[in-house]
Amino acid sequence: MLLIVYVALSCMLLFRNNPYQQHVYLTSANSVAATTYGAASSVTGYFHLRDVNNDLQRRCIDLEIEVLELKRQLRQYRDSDYVAHQEIDSALARYSFIVAHVINNSVNRPYNYVTLDKGELDGVHPEMGVIDQNGIVGIVNVTGPHSARVISLLNSHLRLSCKVKGYDHVGSLVWDGKNPSEALLEELPRHAVFEVGDTIITSGYSTVFPEGVPVGRVIKSLRDNDENFFTLRVELFTDFTTLGTVRIVDDHMRDELHEVERDIKTESKFGL
Repeated sequence: MLLIVYVALSCMLLFRNNPYQQHVYLTSANSVAATTYGAASSVTGYFHLRDVNNDLQRRCIDLEIEVLELKRQLRQYRDSDYVAHQEIDSALARYSFIVAHVINNSVNRPYNYVTLDKGELDGVHPEMGVIDQNGIVGIVNVTGPHSARVISLLNSHLRLSCKVKGYDHVGSLVWDGKNPSEALLEELPRHAVFEVGDTIITSGYSTVFPEGVPVGRVIKSLRDNDENFFTLRVELFTDFTTLGTVRIVDDHMRDELHEVERDIKTESKFGL
């Protein structure tokens, strides 16, 4: 112990009173400190990845809303005469998004589901659409206080109204139970125009998804049993094998639209 004390005292006197040794000591100490701080930063950064991811998802939501709003405005300018200083209603003012994390997911069954860590207490309800940064994930069908089950797009019970980007002909997207990265767009009218590589998007004919959400791209045209319709094989943009963070679409006009549609059905029933 006395030897250790003498060695420590000698080193202190050496590094304090000799410029060259002091320079060597400071350089080495800084190198060791930088390595230590770098390792500590990597560890803490790893544990903060979820917070960073959530922030990125919120920023992506803002950008998606802005892009879809600009598309809506451009379409309005193109389809009608624009009056100077006219106030344009945003088609996306009715939508908001809830960020959630996937806690369970299946891709190898005929009827696949996804479980999320957000539920009724977070504002999640059945018939709300779910998307990720690439495209469509599915539709919420069961909710609990803190969790929700989603009918995956990889579920043959789910049929999604879609169309070829740039055209108005609508078909039904359904999974055929084979490849988890592909689906079929059925019932597309025979006179519809498309090419391999075209993008498939949501039609907007529901309160589940806004119009224009990307779904996939056309990779092949198949022969339909009915000669009046096309069936297209679509490569999905969403990678269901790596689902992590998703966004739940909340349409604030959902209840109003359901009420209006219910009134229309009632009038039809009584011949009005």
